[in-house]
Amino acid sequence: MSARQRILARIAAGLGHGAEAGANGAVDGYIERHPRGPVPRRAPDLVPRFREQAERLSSTVLEVPAPGPVPAAVAAYLAAHGLGTETVCWPDLAGLPWAASGVRAAARPARAGDMVGITGAFCAIAETGTLMLLSGEDTPATVSLLPETHVAVLPAARIVPAMEDAWDLLRAERGVPPRAVNLVSGPSRTADIEQTVTLGAHGPYRMLIVLTGEDFDDV
Repeated sequence: MSARQRILARIAAGLGHGAEAGANGAVDGYIERHPRGPVPRRAPDLVPRFREQAERLSSTVLEVPAPGPVPAAVAAYLAAHGLGTETVCWPDLAGLPWAASGVRAAARPARAGDMVGITGAFCAIAETGTLMLLSGEDTPATVSLLPETHVAVLPAARIVPAMEDAWDLLRAERGVPPRAVNLVSGPSRTADIEQTVTLGAHGPYRMLIVLTGEDFDDV
């Protein structure tokens, strides 16, 4: 038994559950026994609601019909902001036609000096304009955290109404959560100094979200 398993077994025993149930079983049982609390009335169309909230948080949102045009949309954004053509991206996105659009996308974790990072997202939350990103070998968190500009690409079908729906989707599709779940609501910001909001204090200060009309598996 690993140290992690021993710790979870002690937690389960302290909660009055058998060791075989484990802490995960205790959490699942708690969720099943407690109904979801009240939530605000949900927007009938999730894409406009997500876009409104994301733009309110200083993100730029673009919509393209399919994954294929994503590189051209990103290239135009980079050119408009004088950001050059050098980027890093998640491996799942490396197969898009970046070179044909004049963008160099290196599929690797970000390092110091990388200025633009391109990621996907597990899902997006319409209520708050938030992206949910999951850590993993093929989804290095550094790509969304280190560069000054974060570009996120995801199908519009992955937008869910509220935060509760995002966690439900994670449990349904992944079962056990990853080591880290990062919730990104626009560029990094802080108001620590004289209560003045400053973008980019602890991460990217510029964010582009590209919504695709088709899933990557459909093309």
